[in-house]
Amino acid sequence: MDPSVDIKADVVRRSKEEKKVLRKQIKASLTLLKHEGISTTSLPTKSLVVANGGLGNSVSREELSAVLKEMGEVETLVMPSHKPHAFVTYRSEESARKAHVHLNGQKLLCGDNSVTLYLIFVDSVTCEEEVSVPLPEGLVLVEDFVSLEEEALLLAAVDWSHTNDDVTAQKALKHRRVKHYGFEFRYDINNVDKDKPLPAGLPEECKPILQRCVKNRHMDVMPDQLTVNQYESGQGIPPHVDTHSAFEDTIMSLSLGAKTVMEFRHPNGRVVPVLLPGRSLLVMKGQSRYLWTHGITPRKFDMVPTCNPQSPADATSDSGIHRNLTLSKRGTRTSFTFRRIRHEPCHCAFPSACDSQGASSVPSTSPPSPPSLPGCHADAARLEEKYVHRVYNTIASHFSSTRHSPWPRVCHFLSSLPPGSVLADVGCGNGKYLGVNPEVIAVGCDRSSALIQICAERGFQAFVSDALSVPLRTASCDACISIAVIHHFSTQERRLAAVRELLRLLKPGGRALIYVWAFEQEYKQQKSKYLKDCNKEHPGNRSPNNSMSEDSQTPDGNKSKHADRHLEDDSETHTETHKPVDNISDVSNVTDGKLSVHMNRTAFNTQDLLVPWHLKKGGGKKEGESAEGAKKDKRKDNSRPSSLNSNSDSSPGFEISSTSASRLDTTDCKSKPSPSGDTTQVSSCSLKSEPESVPPPVFHRYYHVFQQGELEQLCVQVAGVKVRSSYHDQGNWCVILEKE
Repeated sequence: MDPSVDIKADVVRRSKEEKKVLRKQIKASLTLLKHEGISTTSLPTKSLVVANGGLGNSVSREELSAVLKEMGEVETLVMPSHKPHAFVTYRSEESARKAHVHLNGQKLLCGDNSVTLYLIFVDSVTCEEEVSVPLPEGLVLVEDFVSLEEEALLLAAVDWSHTNDDVTAQKALKHRRVKHYGFEFRYDINNVDKDKPLPAGLPEECKPILQRCVKNRHMDVMPDQLTVNQYESGQGIPPHVDTHSAFEDTIMSLSLGAKTVMEFRHPNGRVVPVLLPGRSLLVMKGQSRYLWTHGITPRKFDMVPTCNPQSPADATSDSGIHRNLTLSKRGTRTSFTFRRIRHEPCHCAFPSACDSQGASSVPSTSPPSPPSLPGCHADAARLEEKYVHRVYNTIASHFSSTRHSPWPRVCHFLSSLPPGSVLADVGCGNGKYLGVNPEVIAVGCDRSSALIQICAERGFQAFVSDALSVPLRTASCDACISIAVIHHFSTQERRLAAVRELLRLLKPGGRALIYVWAFEQEYKQQKSKYLKDCNKEHPGNRSPNNSMSEDSQTPDGNKSKHADRHLEDDSETHTETHKPVDNISDVSNVTDGKLSVHMNRTAFNTQDLLVPWHLKKGGGKKEGESAEGAKKDKRKDNSRPSSLNSNSDSSPGFEISSTSASRLDTTDCKSKPSPSGDTTQVSSCSLKSEPESVPPPVFHRYYHVFQQGELEQLCVQVAGVKVRSSYHDQGNWCVILEKE
């Protein structure tokens, strides 16, 4: 073959590759401008934006910095948290030009993954810096509390060679190993049997450490109970508060081995991520011990501030501001959590979270003290926090396993969007609608950090956010969807605010699709799938506590395939001249102002209610495991989640249906407060050693079911909105709105 032919082919090939890179650069520029307000330039400067080179794409600072420094001296490298891009500024324009030429379109290996970098010049770098937040009241972190030698002695004192050990009450839990010394925390009663101390007291190796704790006034008296938890990379513990009646005020947790990030959350939604280095001591007293939940999100990587800055490119700014973050790979971590057994009832200043002052720690089929309808904004926020946010964050894995088939009419709406449209799925759950139309730019948000983690594992762009305050630009979206979300808001004002927020996100002419659960589960003489499935149950099982599958139990679930045939028959479509129904009857009364627990698979008799969710034992979907555990099994080894600075973990301990509106800020799969160290253990359903007779946990979710015409009436109160159509779809009221 003529060598000139090969040369010409090579030139053509390179030309095609260059054109491809150019197209990608242009697309990246448009995306950055549209979503981030970042303006790029075609003229060379010293600064570039590195598309795909951000922490949000699982690229660590070290990995990116190493490649960039090959092109020349780097002046600054800014990597915003959770963003898929980064900014680099070189000392000279020549170095920036070199990076632009040689790194564009190049693949960067990040662990087991790879990303393709696209670099575009920018005139300047302006990045919002994230201010570090103060620790919760009563929380103290002491770094390097033990020496390397003491750490080795403590780790050697724990013998994990026996799967079960009655002397130390060792448990081979599904997602971590645990030992108890002094007293065993029993997950079946969610407390300590104070009359049955364990044969072995605390290890002798702990005594010098504890004496130092008392001397330094971290604790007033020597503890008499120790829980040792060992976590491998990717393991964690659901948010919880250690049981009030079981332990005294001060709780100390010593971290040995690898570092990790623990998230603290206040009932008002404030989140404080705390980096726990190896050999550090965490002391919880007062509010941080009794009121704030603490937990560890199960993941392989944490987003943390850079350590040991060595150059201006890595330097952090003043005033406690973290602008330089990186990814930290987790390793094996062992925690020693020391506590003092409480022998009298707890009289703390936080009765809403205290089992001694009203909350029940023993599972029951319904809340011992059903909550009341909220009388103000603060009451509504508390109700939703306990009976919506906490529950979904805890049942996330089981919930996700029942949410896999997108609904046909929602898919039709999404498929009708023009290519390149920007879509926001507000309340995206596990992200099942984010991939329906690959031609649109889809982003999702949800209050549940556990569900957002599942979205991330599936490769979707999603972030944690409240539906009342979505951190996206006004008029930035061509379309929005809100599927089975607004019915979880407990007041008319908050439901209206949720609709307003959707409209704020839309561009003029943009459309929004809203689904809410309908009071009318039988419409036009046809029962919804929700009611039809009740015939499959034995009459004796139809109770608020029956444990049938949740696959089509609520509107945000999946219908079986045969139900899709009825969609058109069930729908009532209105045109642009649609007028809301005025004669909505009042069925919102609740007994004595208290919310009632709905009996699954039956018609509604009130609009405001609690709907049970049953975590089932066994089954291919691991419904008997804790939410944290089941998620871990599905997690890829290379998952690299959340940031130390983010307020993204929106799941505090929750309250399962089996608890009153008080304490259960402490929970796991069973929503039981638990004291197992910097972790409380998950429900007994995830303990292989617990008896099979322990009933599966039941959680209660708040719903406001909508009457016919109510959703339209709600929407038309928002200025500048037009109801394009409305219809009934398998037990849901639905509207399509347009922003004028």
